Amino acid sequence: MTEDLCLPVFAKGKRHIHPCLLLILVSSFCLSSGVLCASEANVDSWESMNRKTHKFNDRIDRWVLKPIAKAYDRVLPDLAKRGVRNIFRNIGTPAVALNQLLQGKPKKGVGDFSRFLLNSTIGIGGIFDVAPSVGLEHHQEDFGQTFSVWGIGNGPYLVIPFRGPSSTTHAVGMALDAFTNPVRLITPASARYSTLSLYYVDLRAQLFTAEAFVSGDEYLFLRDAYLQRHEFLVLDGEIEDDPFLDDFDE
Repeated sequence: MTEDLCLPVFAKGKRHIHPCLLLILVSSFCLSSGVLCASEANVDSWESMNRKTHKFNDRIDRWVLKPIAKAYDRVLPDLAKRGVRNIFRNIGTPAVALNQLLQGKPKKGVGDFSRFLLNSTIGIGGIFDVAPSVGLEHHQEDFGQTFSVWGIGNGPYLVIPFRGPSSTTHAVGMALDAFTNPVRLITPASARYSTLSLYYVDLRAQLFTAEAFVSGDEYLFLRDAYLQRHEFLVLDGEIEDDPFLDDFDE
């Protein structure tokens, strides 16, 4: 399963930077300076359409998903929520391993597959994440990142209904991600849809802390955050020296 905004941790040398903090710094700088934080000047050539889709998604979130996620977060014990998240993360690990191989990183691919086997057995189907105890940390790779590693450009920024920030290239990658997701094999269909619903409700609950940092023009903030985060994921979290971040660390 792919994960969303502000969930993994990136590293700069020996210093670890929480992505929410990084995205806040990047987006705040962009909003205050009026700079378009993107590699291409026309990255948001569909802004008018994207803003309308963003408003639509925001209404769906406020009226439907967020209330359900709040109830879920309030009722379910933390231990149970951690188990749910571990299971979904484990389910997506074979696809992570596949993308590692496609990106020319066989060692990491083997490590991710070993992580899947260990958590599926000793971790009781992935309920418990025991892999880090033997040095097998979680990675996040998807076909959108693989396309970028292959040199395929992101294409225009695109807000997908019910899904959120993406790009034309990443949207194609998402279709392949769905095809390699074992959840699609669950039968009957009602059980499959229930499983997917649980995944998205839990994912939404994880974003309650991060959403408190959104400021200014929400659309611009989320757009720039998505673009920056995608770039850092493609680089496997290796952040080049940035004097702005160095000043903050001091």
